[in-house]
Amino acid sequence: MKKAIAILAAVVAFSAQAGEKLVVGATPVPHAEILEFVKPALAKEGVDLDIKVFTDFIQPNVQLAEKNLDANYYQYRPFLDEFNKSRHTNLVPVVGIHIEPFGAYSTKIKKLDELKDGASVAIPNDPVNTGRALVLLHEAGLIKLKDPSNTLATQRDIAENPKKLKIRELEGALLARSVSQVDLAFVFANYALEAGIDTNSALIVEKGKDLYAEFLVARPDNREDPGLQKLAKALNSPEVRNFILSRYKGQIAPAF
Repeated sequence: MKKAIAILAAVVAFSAQAGEKLVVGATPVPHAEILEFVKPALAKEGVDLDIKVFTDFIQPNVQLAEKNLDANYYQYRPFLDEFNKSRHTNLVPVVGIHIEPFGAYSTKIKKLDELKDGASVAIPNDPVNTGRALVLLHEAGLIKLKDPSNTLATQRDIAENPKKLKIRELEGALLARSVSQVDLAFVFANYALEAGIDTNSALIVEKGKDLYAEFLVARPDNREDPGLQKLAKALNSPEVRNFILSRYKGQIAPAF
């Protein structure tokens, strides 16, 4: 009898492990692709990875906070910190995975000194990335900021705009489409890759800093869950490092 109970308990435990499911939100490229890469390895460890693809930067965090997702993978710390502050959430980073370049592209000019007075420039409309783009415009000599070290700068912080650039703030997902509609557009690498834009063609580029490493993000209540820790370990594995290097050929870089 005791032996039968032990066998039954083992079967139940194995079934629970085999049925362990993680629902993770991600933007399409490269985040969802990297998650797809680790999915078979996680399945062997008893984790069923369900990847939900989003095309915006807000809903993955909203859905995670509301417990419709177990984690998400698409953002870096400054964006996460700003979201937590403005939305009164407490989402937490788990592991950093990759770093993406952030650049400005054009179909109308081939070099920055061809940018005419009154040219239109598209930048992201969220606070963190608005400042990131303005700092890059300052470093390129196109504008002057009151404080170039302020990564949360807004257009009100522009001290000089000698070319009278018309700076338009757009949602991140729309920036890749705007490249052909404006004179210069800042585009996140994930959207550039998805749209088939060669990231090596950027006229202004920030190759990527550790500050902008993209993280797997969870909640305080589930950060240490075994399934999530298995995912974190898989995303920081030598196999994922090699996948990033071979698949994206330097367009993004491992952050571990």
